[in-house]
Amino acid sequence: MNNINIMIVGVGGQGSILASKVIGSVALQNSFDIKMSEVHGMSQRGGSVVTSVKLGEKVHAPIIDRGEADIILAFEQLEALRWIEHLQPGGKMVVNTQKIEPVPVIIGDAEYTENVLEMLKENLQDVVVINALEKALQAGSKKVVNVVMLGVMASFLPFDRADWLQAVKENVPRDYLNKNTAAFDSGFNYVSQKGAEINC
Repeated sequence: MNNINIMIVGVGGQGSILASKVIGSVALQNSFDIKMSEVHGMSQRGGSVVTSVKLGEKVHAPIIDRGEADIILAFEQLEALRWIEHLQPGGKMVVNTQKIEPVPVIIGDAEYTENVLEMLKENLQDVVVINALEKALQAGSKKVVNVVMLGVMASFLPFDRADWLQAVKENVPRDYLNKNTAAFDSGFNYVSQKGAEINC
């Protein structure tokens, strides 16, 4: 398998650390090398967060520069736009439709950018847009948005669904396993259910 460079972008409190741990667990189950960056930016709730995950037969460094990401997993749509230049040509972006206003918008110093999803679709060849918050609530908790997003990504990575579910089990509290499993399956089945509509 060629190396896969994954960026997870969002805001503090959305579970990017857990997402990166699940990806790491799957890679280790399949005997692949993995490197993960520390979270950059303001990791407190509401601040911009980005995590880099690189996996493959041999990985030398965790940092993903502009134009190097194979996949960007964006938990919040404005963060997707912020990091779009890191996606390589032909790369895939998975975007949650959720909007979380950054501090400058909250205090009135800026306005939230409109038509973000339209801009992403115009500038990217391969983008999957999902209302992950809605899927998470259907699974039983808004806290499992990150696992819904992982499910979408897992559907086009070369690892078995069973490996992903085992990784989820290893990394989430036992009391929340059923909700997280439901969230993962909701995301995992999303692309096949939506078909070509996701790329319009």
